[in-house]
Amino acid sequence: MNSPNTSSSQTTGNLRPLAERMRPKRIEDVRGQEHLLGKECLLPKLIRENRVGNLILAGPPGTGKTTLATVIAEESGCKLIKLNAVTSNVTELRESLKLAKYYGAGKCFLFVDEIHRFNKAQQDLLLPDIETGEARLIGATTHNPRYYVNDPLLSRSQLFTLKPISVDQVKDALLACVKDEEYGLGKRKLKAQKKAILQVAKIAEGDLRKAYNILETVAEGLADKGELTEDEVTLFAQERSIRYDRDEDEHYDTASALIKSMRGNDPDAALYWLAKMLVGGEDPRFIARRLVIFASEDVGLADSRALLIADATFRACETIGIPECELTLSHCVIFLATCPKSNSATLALAAARQAIQSDPVQSIPPSIRDRHGRNKKYQKSETTGYQYSHDYPDNISGQSYLEKELNLYHPKDEGAESLIAKRLAHWKKIRNQKRATN
Repeated sequence: MNSPNTSSSQTTGNLRPLAERMRPKRIEDVRGQEHLLGKECLLPKLIRENRVGNLILAGPPGTGKTTLATVIAEESGCKLIKLNAVTSNVTELRESLKLAKYYGAGKCFLFVDEIHRFNKAQQDLLLPDIETGEARLIGATTHNPRYYVNDPLLSRSQLFTLKPISVDQVKDALLACVKDEEYGLGKRKLKAQKKAILQVAKIAEGDLRKAYNILETVAEGLADKGELTEDEVTLFAQERSIRYDRDEDEHYDTASALIKSMRGNDPDAALYWLAKMLVGGEDPRFIARRLVIFASEDVGLADSRALLIADATFRACETIGIPECELTLSHCVIFLATCPKSNSATLALAAARQAIQSDPVQSIPPSIRDRHGRNKKYQKSETTGYQYSHDYPDNISGQSYLEKELNLYHPKDEGAESLIAKRLAHWKKIRNQKRATN
């Protein structure tokens, strides 16, 4: 007797993955991307009239880049030569270009998936045939093409950005799949709770292929005419992986979300993004380094303890490691998010750099030069007149430390820095009084 695990493939008579079987073949069947394929959009008309030029399709995984390339070729009545930049080499690329030119640009598209994986030389190899119109290119990438695709190739192509599929659209696609007897799971007569399907749609994070894969995996554990419930999906979700590509866009986007949440004084959001990075397998030392930077850049003098705690967090991540150091990271993130904020140190340094770059560099006043440096014995004494600050009340002698006074540091009225502002104002008053009497 066949087990439930084998009934799906035997019933459908097809071993292809469910996501591949459910791939749309017509424009109207494509889920999402209304900003590109809606009724008022130009692209569908160009596709049907076979007037599409070179395209670069960018977007997260599972948003339909390969599907759209397939639909474009199908609706245009053209062949689609597929090439994956991950596994292809220069020889295969040359052969594919030769084949594309054989069929002619008007009757063929060269589809390069993961085009960002091609190095500069490989991307440049596409240029001559693209520029002369002997071949038409459709490139797909999950990365920002402005960073990963050569400018000359971008300038010869139209860039379209695909968006994650909405939860409702993913849900509708899954419900249709459960009923579809030709390509989906319809022949198995499964029952699916709407709440369970909605849960799958949420887990998929806008990735329709991922949603189909989840549905297929869960369904494989059910007998024919079985019921897909929330419990089965919950059990699967415990072991699910989140979309988080270390050292790529998702990595930097999530780090940015963490920093901006702390800057905006939202500890709950900051903890959420911290958890995403940890669950995604991020190196805790990377997170800790960002926290050390944040402590000076965004908290600064409003609470100087921030730098001490961030530095201690970094050392804990190095010496303790995962999973225990995650608690230290949480401690630090909450502290930084709830600290008063001041970027005065950042602005002051930027102002000082600007003063150095835009004006003549000031000479060091003779009275504050080093009297013990090399070659000083050959010079006349220029450093007489230095007034030792500790000999004066409030450590204010009244002497100048710049040839031309500058006002670079502007303390903010936040946390401990408000006291610094009062102290500086007091010192300035004393300094002006002493200079007025001299």
